[in-house]
Amino acid sequence: MRRSPHSAVSQLLRTTALASLLLAALPAVTAHAADAPGAAAAADAKGNKPDLDLPPLSEDKTIHQTIRLNGKPFNYDATVGSIKVRDAKGKVIGEVVYTAYTVPNSGAQRPVTFAFNGGPGASSVYLNLGAIGPRRVQFGAAGDTPSDSSELQDNPHTWLDMTDLVFIDPIGTGYSRALEEPAKAKTDFYATEADIKYLSRVVYDWLVKNGRLRSPKFLMGESYGGYRAPRLARELQTQVGVGIKGLFMVSPYLDPAAIGDDTALSPLPWMINLPSMAASHLEAEKRLTPDAMRGIEAYTRGQFATDLLAGRSDPNAVTRLVGKVSELTGIDAGLVARLDGRLDINTFLRELHRNDRKIGSVYDANVTAYDPFPSSAERKSGDPILNALIAPTTSAMVDFITREVGWKSDAQYKALSYEVNSAWDRGASQDKPVSDLRQAMANDPKMGVLIAHGYNDLSCPYFTSALILDQMPAAMAAPAKLSVYPGGHMFYSRDGSAQSFKRDAQTLFTK
Repeated sequence: MRRSPHSAVSQLLRTTALASLLLAALPAVTAHAADAPGAAAAADAKGNKPDLDLPPLSEDKTIHQTIRLNGKPFNYDATVGSIKVRDAKGKVIGEVVYTAYTVPNSGAQRPVTFAFNGGPGASSVYLNLGAIGPRRVQFGAAGDTPSDSSELQDNPHTWLDMTDLVFIDPIGTGYSRALEEPAKAKTDFYATEADIKYLSRVVYDWLVKNGRLRSPKFLMGESYGGYRAPRLARELQTQVGVGIKGLFMVSPYLDPAAIGDDTALSPLPWMINLPSMAASHLEAEKRLTPDAMRGIEAYTRGQFATDLLAGRSDPNAVTRLVGKVSELTGIDAGLVARLDGRLDINTFLRELHRNDRKIGSVYDANVTAYDPFPSSAERKSGDPILNALIAPTTSAMVDFITREVGWKSDAQYKALSYEVNSAWDRGASQDKPVSDLRQAMANDPKMGVLIAHGYNDLSCPYFTSALILDQMPAAMAAPAKLSVYPGGHMFYSRDGSAQSFKRDAQTLFTK
């Protein structure tokens, strides 16, 4: 999820859900595989051993599983494995752990999709056990709590009938780990540019390791993973030598430069947030429809932006702003007036449910929790969704890996690493993902693009993506589709939205 200038709780999962124009020359640290026979031994003979002497990871482990899908048994292999990351001198600097679901004996032409979550600092468990993996645990919806069952159930919305799935946990998340001192790991892994370089090579190494270079290849990124996806596509196209058939960006943190902050002259931060606030209010009143949202989007592009820029040059501008923003969001006009019509995310989330003494989530404004400090002038509690999802997802994933698959580890599984997020070098707030998306699409007009959002998401509002696509050259924007579903950042936690998402995605696999 993306970093919002209006909400501290969205800082961790920003994508929130990934970077500069790609350089022709590779950086000093280059991730590459050492799976060729004798490669590791040769490197060790040169003294290129890891800095940290940690117990070895478990060997790759595969089990056969069956779910019921569309009323019939569906068989697949589940693999938990790892790929070594080496620097340019062959020294092991990290190990990336992945979970792969593949249909055996289906041939090299079967599609394969690589999935990344965001943060930075999030493992891929959320897309795996919440969205498109063969089994799931419920999280991210109204009423979910940390003590809910972590037992996995068959996922009726899995994409495994359309594509093999590889869920990659970046270094510092899941069981993936750096094998060098923290200061060096920060340079080699916890930065936007290094992240793209080593993860693109991990994708390549998996393809080589599994004999899948001929397969149609797809990338999926959620939140900050949506920052990664277009940049990985271009890196793979132009530097690694792997073409990408399609991109799926889920609630993407796509343009950090557009977000701005509360004091920015640009109207964009306020324009980006307003439609999602309005959608949350409409849904709470059971009036949310695509037609209603089209009218709100037209107002946001037009009179709202004009009045924001007019400011006090037009005596009626603030009055118009206050009245319309109050109407669209359901927030008291007196409060909106004190904010000059500029309703920030924190205020909206607290005021929307204040009469119930509850607080809304930045990831879905209509998922609430009781406010433990309702008399406080400022919010003092965590995010309702973020607080509720860590326990069931972590327990479910660790149980699956260690008990079902039998891949053993004494390490702690990191579904969400605050340490990685804190250490991350984000660089300048630029539109690198948008620039790389444009170039990747120009490089390959056959590459499909689906950008998917939930209406109620205020961590990565859908209107950012809508405005970005509106500015693309028409010929390039044609293969790209924006789909917005009921729900929030993890709209796939709602069955109807998950079903619609799969149906929209299917067009990329069949084109």
